[in-house]
Amino acid sequence: MFPSGSKKKRILAGLVITMATLVIFIGISSQRRCAAEGKGSDYETIELFTDVMAIIKKSYVEEVDTKKLVYGAINGMLASLDPHSSFMPPDTYKEMKIDTKGTFGGLGIEITIKDGILTVISPIEDTPAFKAGIKSGDQILKIDERFTKDLNINDAVKRMRGLKGTKVTLTIMREGFDKPMEFPLIRDVIQVKSVRSRMLDSGYGYVRIAQFQEKTDEDLTKALKTLQDENKGALSGLVLDLRNDPGGLLDQAVKVADHFIEDGLIVYTEGREKDSKMQFSARKTGKEPNYPIVVLINGGSASASEIVAGALQDHKRAIVMGTQSFGKGSVQTIIPLSDESGLRLTTARYYTPNGRSIQAKGITPDIVVQRLELPKESDKKEGLHLREKDLENHFEVEDKDSKKDEKKEEKKEEKKESTLSTKPDDNLKNDYQVMRALDLLKGWEIMKKMGSTK
Repeated sequence: MFPSGSKKKRILAGLVITMATLVIFIGISSQRRCAAEGKGSDYETIELFTDVMAIIKKSYVEEVDTKKLVYGAINGMLASLDPHSSFMPPDTYKEMKIDTKGTFGGLGIEITIKDGILTVISPIEDTPAFKAGIKSGDQILKIDERFTKDLNINDAVKRMRGLKGTKVTLTIMREGFDKPMEFPLIRDVIQVKSVRSRMLDSGYGYVRIAQFQEKTDEDLTKALKTLQDENKGALSGLVLDLRNDPGGLLDQAVKVADHFIEDGLIVYTEGREKDSKMQFSARKTGKEPNYPIVVLINGGSASASEIVAGALQDHKRAIVMGTQSFGKGSVQTIIPLSDESGLRLTTARYYTPNGRSIQAKGITPDIVVQRLELPKESDKKEGLHLREKDLENHFEVEDKDSKKDEKKEEKKEEKKESTLSTKPDDNLKNDYQVMRALDLLKGWEIMKKMGSTK
């Protein structure tokens, strides 16, 4: 998750000074190595580094490029910190900036290093990776013929990115597999649509956030208005789907949560520097009506999506349903460097309004519901049940109007089913977790009415 903008001038200045120091040392260290004696452990360590650089430059079997060595050293330095800090050479940094706008060429997959293994956080919907069946938690052992064991995230991303139409094969190990399996994929232009919405049933809306990008809040505002217009009034309930949402921009997560939280803290961050200690609170305007909300999460919900789920859960504004989330509770700051490269550095941890850190823990759902594919032929099987009207000599009810209404309703339902089946989100009807969320919202509405009749 990234705070937008670049505010870490002090770090940048420090890094520039460090780099300048390193360059100076490369040039003079072999002649003046004794000058650093007695200057402290940090100074001695830098001297050790420059000594190695000088030896490589002087004695390696082939001539080496200094920039390549420095980039490699910085990569190693950051990889020793945590799985999310990394150095981005100019081309990678440029791609990262494009990512947050939602369009790039590749497979559509979010990855991390987990226990030293390149691991899928989540595939992005409607991308080659998603369509090929890549799943959250999959371990990527090879990209084409290259083993991933010693690849950092940037190298792995670089190998998976490419022009539309080109091929790449991922070798995947998954829980339940007897041996690694190859997934041949064809790269495509990945256009991540941040927000999708539709009506699930009369009065009940569904909003899916696939990733927190620059326009997520703007798109969510439009989606909520569209749902309200379709419903011809305020919603009776909303399913907010954050499953397999790998996160994104911090400010967008705050704005999304702000739609639903009346007041109070949404999230706060704490780090060593003054600028990394921030608090984000709800504004007083632009609130959605107080309809019930169910937030869906799973193991692919990370970072910004966990902030939203955690904030709504702490404020008791929504019931969180699904499975344990990923547990990425750190904030990365993007720092542009002088040669058009960039630094992605973990600068803070974030906490939910109640002071919970979800780092390596994740958000625990209020109601645990495992993913389960519903049989698509359920309606047909349901039709095989014997009913009273099917029994021989059963009593008929003489209510012509009722029969007409019933037939009209059946035709209406058939037409509705026919229409819905052509929509891309039609698989929601077979999504067990979404249906459970919808049932919960409907049940809540029924329970409220039960008390009012007395």
